[in-house]
Amino acid sequence: MSASTDPAVRSLVAGVLWPGFLGTAAPDWLLQALDEGLAGAVYFGQNIDAADPAQLPALSARLREARPGVLLGVDEEGGTVTRLEAAGGSTLPSASQLGRVDDTATTRAAGVELARRVRASGADVVLAPVADVNTNPRNPVIGTRSFGSTAALVGRHVAAMVSGLQAGGVAACVKHFPGHGDTAVDSHLGLPHVSLPGSEVEAEHLPPFQAAIDAGVAAVMTSHVVVDAFGDLPATLDPRVLGMLRERGFTGAIITDALDMAAIRAEFGAGAGAVRAILAGADLLCIGNPSDLGPKHGASSDLDDYAEVRDALFAAVDDGTLPVAALERAARSVADLSDWTAAAARAGGASTGELGEFDPARVVREALVVRGDVVVPARDRVVLDLRDRASAAVASTAEPFSAALVAARVVVGPLGGRDVVGVLGDALVHIPEESAVVALVDAVQPGSPQRRALGLLAAARPASVIVNTGLPAADELPLPGLDTFGSSRVTADVVAETLAGVTA
Repeated sequence: MSASTDPAVRSLVAGVLWPGFLGTAAPDWLLQALDEGLAGAVYFGQNIDAADPAQLPALSARLREARPGVLLGVDEEGGTVTRLEAAGGSTLPSASQLGRVDDTATTRAAGVELARRVRASGADVVLAPVADVNTNPRNPVIGTRSFGSTAALVGRHVAAMVSGLQAGGVAACVKHFPGHGDTAVDSHLGLPHVSLPGSEVEAEHLPPFQAAIDAGVAAVMTSHVVVDAFGDLPATLDPRVLGMLRERGFTGAIITDALDMAAIRAEFGAGAGAVRAILAGADLLCIGNPSDLGPKHGASSDLDDYAEVRDALFAAVDDGTLPVAALERAARSVADLSDWTAAAARAGGASTGELGEFDPARVVREALVVRGDVVVPARDRVVLDLRDRASAAVASTAEPFSAALVAARVVVGPLGGRDVVGVLGDALVHIPEESAVVALVDAVQPGSPQRRALGLLAAARPASVIVNTGLPAADELPLPGLDTFGSSRVTADVVAETLAGVTA
């Protein structure tokens, strides 16, 4: 009997798989897989009908009907990364904004509020918080998703967020072990390397994960990052790195980052990567978001992506590469996580009201840095968008700033590899001289294309104002402006108030 026809092995394999799917209703293949013991599913923006508040809870109920104990995850961090509010932008602050305010009670309250929203959707696992210490200012994928650039700051807020989420009745999954903060490559697009000495990784990047473990975090997500000091493989596939988690006292579920990301799919293959991840000590295989183009350039369906990983596990059992005992270990860990979420659901969860009213806009206002005179009458504004293309982690098409600022938007970015002088000149030709330009930027470190564009803008339109939604520059920018430490609907609303001269 082959693995694919052995009911016991089919159930074990299904029990370690966590796919995404297309559409706002459960496809037949997903319901069949749940009937065979599938661990659960991960929600992304395409699974949510923003116009129908009852749709997602009903979908969750249908999946639980198909398999009690199903794990339903959602990639919801607040700030730039939202699935529940993908259509309009998040109404929760970013991790960076919470880190700027640096009040752990506020961060815990944000976690409780996020948990409330997730529980209302019917999901029970939150792929948050980010424990990465963003030490590389040019990091293309972490940035304002991190609480900050020091281990101590990130650690205390990771612990507070984990505490709030889990007090709120959902399982937190801290990410991306052992750290994605010192990278210059987006693992959705390539394989990042961290070249720091091992001692520096230990001192500056691992402590926030230890803080999460000490706070009782239910799950940890691996990174598709090679830490050169630890070995030649991305952490997701490296038994030494995943062993470090267990050595640090973590007893919960180890969940892989999405296997459809180029760092795994393009380098190893999603199926082969899945086998290696289980052998390395991972428990739950996050297959990914089938709406992403990725290395397959969209030439696959949700069922294709699921079957590729499932069938690779079957084949590895058949040829002896993957011992059944490894699947049994992983499936037990996933079952323990399911038991954890069931107990949390029975207990209910703390409410933000028990902790005092949580005000996301207050956090954004307190985090905001205002440089110079930034009051701009609404009737005169034109938004000049110089920002880079959002990473696949963001995944939202929402652009809340134009609506909040009541302004036309001229999109110029991304500027990388383009003639900045020519592109900016062409854009300004179409903006009347009397208009006040509000330049949206998110990558303004010295030498960047956006930084060059700001210098040109200052010379051509000195009345312009900058709204920087990324990390602040290490030096002074050539125009007055705002550093917001995040991009979201609540951030856009606070920016609009500030540019209008309104104080809360």
